[in-house]
Amino acid sequence: MSDAPKTSGMTRLRNYFLTGFVVCAPLAITAYIAWSFIGWVDSWVKPYIPARYNPDSYLPAPVPGFGLIVALILITLIGFLTANIVGRAIVLFGERLLGRMPLVRGIYGSLKQIFETVLSNKGDMFRQVGLVEYPRKGVWSLVFVASDKETEINQKLDQEGDPLIAVFMPCAPNPTTGFLMYVPKSDIVLLDMTVEDGAKLIVSAGLVAPAVKTKMVTLNGKSIGGQIGSPPVDAEPQPARKSRTASSRPNK
Repeated sequence: MSDAPKTSGMTRLRNYFLTGFVVCAPLAITAYIAWSFIGWVDSWVKPYIPARYNPDSYLPAPVPGFGLIVALILITLIGFLTANIVGRAIVLFGERLLGRMPLVRGIYGSLKQIFETVLSNKGDMFRQVGLVEYPRKGVWSLVFVASDKETEINQKLDQEGDPLIAVFMPCAPNPTTGFLMYVPKSDIVLLDMTVEDGAKLIVSAGLVAPAVKTKMVTLNGKSIGGQIGSPPVDAEPQPARKSRTASSRPNK
């Protein structure tokens, strides 16, 4: 008789703790990452700020984030100057100098192309999520459709009516690493989830899955989204069935 209240009380305490942990853990991790990033930028920028312009020289405690603000202002100012003719000429001159360095030119060229693709051409980013049978038949891996543009690889390997598509298969739980593969279009199963939901699925190792809307088909063949048993209000009403059909009437 006395064990039931104790068990119930401990269960409630455990549920309270888990609820608080679920609320506090994401906040704490987000604050830690943001604080670490601000400190990392400050450690790079503040040593180059003159002492008379650095508030840490006048205040008893350092000001976190001042280096980040200075870095944002400088980056914006460099972008403004680069948009002008004089700034563009200076940038081209610097790029020509880097182009003469055997090792540096490859690194700089690759990084510049990546950043231009990510920041400028947003239409070329991942827009679809799919499934590919990998590493064997019957085992499916999540992939991001990278590009369906015509390349030299398509010219040499494409089959008629089934072109190759570049897909990126990320590794869990770090989606920034993975494999680039060229897969026939017929072997890719496209999903309705967004790229953000696919990234969450990878980072959480399958624990955070996006909600699924069940598709229902009406009499005219149109598919509508919703939960089973709760069709939308504007859906076409189905004709009422008669209580008794000709086949169910008794023979006289």
